[in-house]
Amino acid sequence: MGKKVRKESETSCKETFEPLPVEGKNPATVVLLLSSPEEDILVKACEAIHTFAEKGDENKVSLLGLGALEPLCQLISHSNKLVRRTALMALGIMATNSDVKSALKKIDVIPSIIDKLSLEDVVVHEYATLCLASLSVDFVCKVQIFDSKGLPTLIQLLSSPDPDVKKNSLETIFNMVQDFQSRQAVHELGGIPQLLELLKSDFPVIQHLALKTLQNVTTDKDTRNTFREEQGFERLMDILSNTDFSDLHIEALQVVANCLNDSESFQLIHQDGGLTRLMEFIITPDITEIQSCAVKCIARVAQSAENRKLLHKQNVEKVLVELLSVSDVSVKTASCQAVSKMSFHLACKDRFRDLGGIPAVVQLLNNESLVLREAATHALSNLTHGNKLNAFAVYEAGGHEILVQQLCGNCAGTVANSAATLGNMAGQGVIRCSILSHGAMQALVEPLKSTNVQVLINTTQCLAMLACDTEARAELQTAGGLQPLVNLLRSYHKEVLHNACLAINVCASDGPTAVEMCKFGAVELLQEINQSVKRRSSVSKLAMTSLLNSNLSVKYSLTGHLSSTDIISDGFYDAGKACGGQRILSLEELSEQPVNQQRPIIFVNTAAEEIVDAPDESQSNELETDTSSKRDRRTSRTPLLDRKKKQKDETQPESPTEKLWKMMDDVSLQLLVKEVKESILPLSEEREQYAALARLVNEAMGGAVEMEKLHEFPWMLHLSELKFQLQSNVVPIGLIRRGIYRHRALLFKCLVDHIGLSCTLVRGEYNRAWNEVLLFTGNPSSNGSSSLPCRYIVDLMHQPGSLLKANTPAAVQYQII
Repeated sequence: MGKKVRKESETSCKETFEPLPVEGKNPATVVLLLSSPEEDILVKACEAIHTFAEKGDENKVSLLGLGALEPLCQLISHSNKLVRRTALMALGIMATNSDVKSALKKIDVIPSIIDKLSLEDVVVHEYATLCLASLSVDFVCKVQIFDSKGLPTLIQLLSSPDPDVKKNSLETIFNMVQDFQSRQAVHELGGIPQLLELLKSDFPVIQHLALKTLQNVTTDKDTRNTFREEQGFERLMDILSNTDFSDLHIEALQVVANCLNDSESFQLIHQDGGLTRLMEFIITPDITEIQSCAVKCIARVAQSAENRKLLHKQNVEKVLVELLSVSDVSVKTASCQAVSKMSFHLACKDRFRDLGGIPAVVQLLNNESLVLREAATHALSNLTHGNKLNAFAVYEAGGHEILVQQLCGNCAGTVANSAATLGNMAGQGVIRCSILSHGAMQALVEPLKSTNVQVLINTTQCLAMLACDTEARAELQTAGGLQPLVNLLRSYHKEVLHNACLAINVCASDGPTAVEMCKFGAVELLQEINQSVKRRSSVSKLAMTSLLNSNLSVKYSLTGHLSSTDIISDGFYDAGKACGGQRILSLEELSEQPVNQQRPIIFVNTAAEEIVDAPDESQSNELETDTSSKRDRRTSRTPLLDRKKKQKDETQPESPTEKLWKMMDDVSLQLLVKEVKESILPLSEEREQYAALARLVNEAMGGAVEMEKLHEFPWMLHLSELKFQLQSNVVPIGLIRRGIYRHRALLFKCLVDHIGLSCTLVRGEYNRAWNEVLLFTGNPSSNGSSSLPCRYIVDLMHQPGSLLKANTPAAVQYQII
């Protein structure tokens, strides 16, 4: 009996329940059902989640928090077709939320989704592509889709009969072709015909996406060739000609711009009448945004020289000049950009001027739009490059004044273009003077401090053109522009460095500017550049030469040699041989140092009174003094430096930087110059002039000294006494009563230069220095020609007035013993 009951009980347990209706009102309960082993329950749970997620992002986030994502990702690979479909529907809807997308990135679900695209189920295709479209905005997901071979299948789905599948697939492809790898793959997989076919779609969203995708893929030349072969340009022009498709015109024009990018495509399109149709489209009044895009197409076309010729034949300049006067800023901006490109064709520059285009562009410089001002300045830069008539047209339109103002702007492009245009115009003297009168030098100072390479290139080039006037260089110095200019010598950008050297070469044309640049380390920086194989150039060497030729004190200190054409003037000083890598201090800086034990710095000053702005040395003309009774003042203890204040307006506070520096008058040197002019200059023979001058220098510096007794000559003690009397390391040469080779050679060179003779000044070792002169020897030959000149060393020390023929034992002995 017991066994029978037990058997009946076991039989009843094996039987199943009847189907039960499942109703879940709580999302958490439905999510739990995703783990059910029963397929019917899984389908109903997925459907419920799909319906719940469709209602909004809050529901999607709620489901994410309840843990619905991972089971759904597993269920899309379920063996049951209906479970797979409903799970994908739920997952596709949820994936449109950004939080869900972020979570999906951490789950390797993309291969599973792509695998489902091969199934013959339109609903699966729709929601699988929806999920991919959402994920493909992320770079990592795009790579996963590409690596999982998703692109070929997506391209095939562009032919799907379902518009949602087309749209989702196309959106995914559009996201992927932002990257070069996918752009190439779309072309190689035959995607261009498919994309062109979608332009005929009845759904605008698909047409827009197709055009945007074509815009990306046609940046590749091979893709453009295929696009042309598939009559893609003709289809675009049909869209542009149809007013019903005006919402597609902007995207269509952007694709057209790519198609016209290379000369080959442009030639073929032009032969088929495509260019004429495009020009008509630009002229025809339409939506300004579309018109702007059309003009941008012209600018894109004009990047090629061959294309510019064809556009010139189509009289594109006339169209562009007309568009410069329209009210819409975007159209005017695009027109300026097209003018810039077309200006590379010489004939176009002249035609723009003849059509009145230059005044039209100048008017745009005052526009409030920063983008338009930048485009206008760029157009003027290209129009005036190498074209004097266009430069004059800008000047007549008052453009130079506005361009100077633009140099102070915040837009780097506008500043660079303005500087370039002003540089192009500055080649003409009248225009240059007018540019400078509007404060161009002051305005260039800030751009010299820019970190933008193009600003620096154009600014230094403009500066080199403007600084050829003495007043301009003085203005640049006053405005504080020399230091930032010298700082550019530290640049490792080849063109910036080249232009900086060029500008420094021009600015070094006069002494005060050269001295100021030397103060800021220009010489040391140029030395470093010229020692570098990679950085040096002919221009850097030229800049160094110009600096030294305008600052003979530094030149003599560095090179130890002044040629006969190097004329010593007031303010010259001999600070001794320069130490490598150290900056050579100015005379004022040297004078401010405490008295030390080193040998004094000797300077030249023939002027009665000279005051210059620190730190420049005096550059005044010679001033004669006829007070011969003052010869005894040669040992005067008059202070060397005198600080005076500038006369200022009473309302201005006193500033230490406004003090002036004054060199001590050297009355003894003034008297020597006067004596030389009166007694030496009248001598008829040049040889006798040199000899007499040598004797005069010898007398002034303590007389002849026998070579054997040179060590007894008390010149060092005398100079130490002078330094103590003056309380300065800087000593005027006229006060030296006991001088040796270096002092006498400097004085001789100074006096020779004052009376129009010529000689060199060469520094030797151990306080040696000498002068070389060129003299003709013998009588003129029978045919009337003179003999060759010979070089002589002038003896100022032992046998004053003797001329020692160079390279002879006597001359060598004078130089080195």
